[in-house]
Amino acid sequence: MFEDILKSIFSAGTFNQMLRSATPVALAALGGAMTEHAGIMNIGMDGMILMGAFFGALGSYMFQSAGMGVLTVLLMGVVVGLFFALFTVKFRSDEFIIGTALNTFALGLTSFLSRSIFGTAGTKGNPALPTIHIPFLDNVPFLGAVFNNNSLFIYVTWILVLVMWLFVYKTPYGFWLRASGEKPETLRTAGIQPERMKWLASILCGILCGLAGAHLSLGQLQGTFAENMANSRGYIAFACVIFSAANPGKAYLAALMFGFFDAIGLRLQDYISSDLTNIIPYVITIIMMVYVVVRSQQKKRHAHRSKVQGAAAT
Repeated sequence: MFEDILKSIFSAGTFNQMLRSATPVALAALGGAMTEHAGIMNIGMDGMILMGAFFGALGSYMFQSAGMGVLTVLLMGVVVGLFFALFTVKFRSDEFIIGTALNTFALGLTSFLSRSIFGTAGTKGNPALPTIHIPFLDNVPFLGAVFNNNSLFIYVTWILVLVMWLFVYKTPYGFWLRASGEKPETLRTAGIQPERMKWLASILCGILCGLAGAHLSLGQLQGTFAENMANSRGYIAFACVIFSAANPGKAYLAALMFGFFDAIGLRLQDYISSDLTNIIPYVITIIMMVYVVVRSQQKKRHAHRSKVQGAAAT
């Protein structure tokens, strides 16, 4: 039995499921990295993901086109990002309260609209995002089963990770974005308004979280929307942002770790109760956050010790 469990855990299907589970978390984490660099703590990503999932399904249903569903999500992401920035940047409201309110609002709005338009069962069978088949991978053992025939957004996410990393660390706008969170007054003396970069970060976060939701409804679940289908992925994404210090590449790796343990939980359901296996990825997330806190405290103690030793030496 133990050998069967190991074979199941380290099978190609597990790693394929890892990519599927990690993608929405990774997309949202990329958006969260933008607001984190801008000095905004965004815990409203779960609501952004949920609205992306709903409006993606709604656009696909109304226009009978997955592409129009994605376009609807992009427009929704801009609006939600502007809404979030209006309160956190313009009105300087408490970020935690606004994020919590956004999550609650999104759950209520999408549930109400879903029941009004689709009924209590939600909607399914709408036009979905295409799956990508890479012919040369057919002849590659294991890797072919992992990387082939996945939803479009899985491959798009790889590109976005690279693009966002280049944007943050290799462009002037990325430098200004980071400065708006770390040294806003210094940025202002250079003639650049940090508030504008915060608005930009919020909009990017809204778009990326919306795409995360679109992947859920139009990619992973093939044109399906159900109430509260974000299932706390926004909070997982926020943990990935903190764990990775808002580095897009590291955030994706953290999302992959979540996806791997989520896939393991699904595989173990053949041997263990699903009530137990479903909590595995969330336990890992808690461990991630504890690690971040402990490491931060260690760095502070090390810095304090170095400062004391330096003062004693002088």
